[in-house]
Amino acid sequence: MSEAHELTMLEQAAAVRRGDISPVELAEHYLRRIERLDGDIGAYLTVTPERALDDARRAEQRLAGGGGTPPLLGVPLPVKDLDPVPGVRWTLGSAVYADRVAPPEAATHLVELLERAGTVLLGKTNTPEFGLPAYTESRVGPPARTPYDPALGAGGSSGGAAAAVAAGLAPAAPGSDGGGSIRIPASCCGIVGLKPSRGRISPAPSGDVSGLATAGPLARTVRDAAALLDVMAGPVPGDPIPVAAPDPSFLTWCDRPPGRLRIARWAEPDMPGVTVEPEVLAAYEKTSSLLAELGHEVIDAEQPLRPHDRDAFTPVWAVLSALAPVAPEREAELMPLTRWLRELGRSASGMDFARALAAMQQVGRRLAAAVAPYDAVLTPTLARLPQPVGSLRNDEDPVADFEAQIAFTPFTAPWNIAGLPAVSLPLGWTARGLPVGMMLGGPHGAEGPLLALAAQLEAAAPWADRRPQVW
Repeated sequence: MSEAHELTMLEQAAAVRRGDISPVELAEHYLRRIERLDGDIGAYLTVTPERALDDARRAEQRLAGGGGTPPLLGVPLPVKDLDPVPGVRWTLGSAVYADRVAPPEAATHLVELLERAGTVLLGKTNTPEFGLPAYTESRVGPPARTPYDPALGAGGSSGGAAAAVAAGLAPAAPGSDGGGSIRIPASCCGIVGLKPSRGRISPAPSGDVSGLATAGPLARTVRDAAALLDVMAGPVPGDPIPVAAPDPSFLTWCDRPPGRLRIARWAEPDMPGVTVEPEVLAAYEKTSSLLAELGHEVIDAEQPLRPHDRDAFTPVWAVLSALAPVAPEREAELMPLTRWLRELGRSASGMDFARALAAMQQVGRRLAAAVAPYDAVLTPTLARLPQPVGSLRNDEDPVADFEAQIAFTPFTAPWNIAGLPAVSLPLGWTARGLPVGMMLGGPHGAEGPLLALAAQLEAAAPWADRRPQVW
């Protein structure tokens, strides 16, 4: 008989409904695994055993009471530590907030949706300071590591969430993505990571005038990612770009044959001097061949962005980094990269910011126009394999740190700039067993067709048997 963590999220939900396992048993199973294994992985910044067991008991009472059963009743899930959960430690990945507890009024729409779905809170997953870097290393907790080789980083900024899912310390997890922060760690950790379209998931009650960031699911299977997206998606009155959920569901799309699709591909980064590692290109070619074998038309396309098109991203990212409230006397406690970005952001005038937003919108239109003739686009998720912990971070030279991150992740941020959906799938594996993510993107609102294609690829080249030693 499979251990509880070997079941997918959907299998766990079904087992709870059938009475094969109780929510308390399921929560206790994960809490034991986290206590035993997370010291080597760094997936969690805060574990909430008392809250988890309380949530699990309430789920058991709801099961016993009959009536309607929410879709994920009794399933344990964590929340990324950028999202506040009232009454729970909330650090934003920063030592400045190491001891802060989220107040009652800090509840977000996303956390409320997870609670309505019946989930059990395991804790808060690891994130770098304010979610800014493409690695998960900070002064408030240990680095997040890929379970496939703990000497290597899990990526960022949803590195803790991805590591938890890959190591069997959570069945799935919500993350957030402002420049690749779901897809980057999904690639490093060998799981599925989906960045939805702009407006698909409401940021309420907060807002992001840049439109870069969105929440999204990380999971071991495409179906689990779709089911979690069903829970997370949906507009709130007042959202600037509301996108209605599909009828009947994203999960249903996973059971639909995608048909014969026109799929563009490119593997040339838009950044001058950035190269793609041979093992990543090998996985890209293998995935292209698989798509052709499945009957799709795969078309070579030119990289649509020009050198320096994305330059407007940096000042916008910097202004956003400066919005986090930090007392002046505590600025020195921030990471050097964070301080550099905040100084850059504070130096921008309102006109500078407006011009950068306008320039970024033009770049987004260029990418969207290049994607429009196709059903999907294939690129590598990352230009490189998972990197050693500490190798991207450069506290002595934040500019070099930022440039190293871009060289690692040249394919991800343009999809945030354009607001288009993109999913990383663990379709490549090196000879030494490291995961290599491949990214599929599509037109705005096309999560359903992307999930249908992703499910087809998963069936043709399954990855469920790929598990790290810690499993």
